[in-house]
Amino acid sequence: MKNRNNKSYDSNKDFKKGPVFVKGLKVEVRNDNVNDALRKFKKKVQEDGKLQEVKEREEYTKPSVARARAKAAARSRWMKKLAKDKESGI
Repeated sequence: MKNRNNKSYDSNKDFKKGPVFVKGLKVEVRNDNVNDALRKFKKKVQEDGKLQEVKEREEYTKPSVARARAKAAARSRWMKKLAKDKESGI
């Protein structure tokens, strides 16, 4: 098989490079404590934002709805900051 530059193409060249390392999340199970490892894994997944990304990709969100959500989230953050400042006396 030849590519556009008329150079020969080896379809197995990717396998000749050596071991493939898959990038991902890992949690080590210590002392057969699977529940603790599962809790840590869930925390890592939550921090990474993978589940939120999957949920967002499940269905199309109109740009106007996305802007409204972002605006509501910003307002919520601002009100939370004001309440915190008021509580601390600033």
